[in-house]
Amino acid sequence: MWQIYEHRSLQRRLKRLPSDILKRYEKWKDIVEFSGPAGLKLIRGFNDESLMGEWKGHRSSRLGGQYRVIYRLEKSEFLVMVVDLTAHDYRRK
Repeated sequence: MWQIYEHRSLQRRLKRLPSDILKRYEKWKDIVEFSGPAGLKLIRGFNDESLMGEWKGHRSSRLGGQYRVIYRLEKSEFLVMVVDLTAHDYRRK
């Protein structure tokens, strides 16, 4: 069983998301909790991929046309740390 940790700034962004994206994010969390990142690879719609550049070490999953969830894995603890939920803007702030 994987544990999901959400960054504290994510709570404000969740309130502004469209309802269909929020539902897909909840479904994404369910899949990750039970299957981990391997479960995301089985579902092609999420397009789970590793990132490069300044986001090296992080992964991205598609939630909708432009929305992505950016996360990092801590395999030693079975922990998924959700860093950002963005409208496909990978620039660090």
